[in-house]
Amino acid sequence: MVDSRGALAQDGRRADRLELRVPITAMQLPAVRAMAGDLAIRMDYDLDSVEDLRLAVDEACATLASIADGEPQLTVVFETTRSGLHIEAWVPTAEGTDVPRDGFGWTVLATLVDAVEGRPSTQAQVPGGNGSDAPVAVIAMDKYLPGQRPPELAGEAGPTFSVAR
Repeated sequence: MVDSRGALAQDGRRADRLELRVPITAMQLPAVRAMAGDLAIRMDYDLDSVEDLRLAVDEACATLASIADGEPQLTVVFETTRSGLHIEAWVPTAEGTDVPRDGFGWTVLATLVDAVEGRPSTQAQVPGGNGSDAPVAVIAMDKYLPGQRPPELAGEAGPTFSVAR
């Protein structure tokens, strides 16, 4: 479902919003990864960035699947803006459940995107939620197009690499 009536995006324009809900099964999670890749290709990300987004979404979904309560659906909301792609994924959880941010998977996820945040929340506070106080766990990610990183993040140091000649 595309919703272009949502709130203003980071760059002041209306974002195009696509919401995807799938059962958390091995058969359905590849569809979420494919959607991320398709959107990235349509937005003219380079091939490395497209693969980074696919892997990041896959890792986020796997992390959320590991803490989901019962047999819930995974909700992923993609927002495309002039500056890039914002993704929020969430699942219903037990009260007090937080997103694990201390393992290798989280390190990989943080390396693949420009910004990532994991947090507990409620259905009233997440995009596509039902407005209730039911607990959820959220992973929000941003991947900016080249040259579109917001000024407030431009000064942050990213990964540094040294190549010996």
